[in-house]
Amino acid sequence: MSDALPGHTPVLRDEVLEYLAIRPGSVIVDATVGLGGHARALAEAAGPAGVIIGLDVDPANLDQARRRLEGVPADLKLYHANFRELDDVLSAEKVDRVDAILADLGVASTQLDEPTRGFSFMRDGPLDMRMDPRLETTAADLVNRLKERELSDLLFYNAQEMKSRHIARHICEARKAKRITTTLALVDVVCAALRVNPVSRRSKIHPATRTFQALRMAVNDELGALHALLQAAPRRLAAGGRIAVISFHSVEDKPVKQDFRQRKNERVYDILTKKPVTATAAERDANPRSRSAKLRAAVRLEDDTATERV
Repeated sequence: MSDALPGHTPVLRDEVLEYLAIRPGSVIVDATVGLGGHARALAEAAGPAGVIIGLDVDPANLDQARRRLEGVPADLKLYHANFRELDDVLSAEKVDRVDAILADLGVASTQLDEPTRGFSFMRDGPLDMRMDPRLETTAADLVNRLKERELSDLLFYNAQEMKSRHIARHICEARKAKRITTTLALVDVVCAALRVNPVSRRSKIHPATRTFQALRMAVNDELGALHALLQAAPRRLAAGGRIAVISFHSVEDKPVKQDFRQRKNERVYDILTKKPVTATAAERDANPRSRSAKLRAAVRLEDDTATERV
């Protein structure tokens, strides 16, 4: 059965399979099942005796994944859940320990491509950015409610936006005249703050990229969820079980690196990736999303002896 899904290419697929070392009969958590690309590859590696427990906060993606994953050999169980709810999901499945955990962080292409979701600075739509419809606070709420200092801190700490104070000041000035409720309205404010024309800009990075990233991460509390997953993983991994996390910028990669190092020092994990694993040139050419992807992996130790792998 093909591991490729129409319109969807899982990032670092081969590397994920290599570092998770899936065996037939494995019980695997795909914490961000998305459109099911990684889940299919994991299911085929685990075989008919394997179990894939897939979580996703976006019910639209989950519905697509359910259709696309019909017929995979492993036992497939899908949950509308944030990976911060990992303990609850595994308890519901009466599963104590698993053999592998995968998390592919960030925003899905389907979310960016749908204007009504409000994730894209290239298409006009409501300034929403909720991955999970169960959430109440939208990006528009944050943009129009937070104080200038709070906005500035959000932009800086969530996206390392060096012009955070300047952008926050312009947002606060603009919203005095009219509430900022659409994506392109926010883009106009950011570009005005930076005195940049988004059409004729020299940089390959859109001037609103970091602002949108910071707001999205705040709306969905992505760093809080990542921290919860990293805390739960050692309790839920069987001895010899492995965890792999794919991140797309340093704000996500740093806590993963720090957590793995701490667990190594505590003789809980052995780190499998001395440096983050990145996509090959061929994959970067074929799948532009892979260009910024970084994979880190670790294995759960079964005793107090750590053997460093490089």
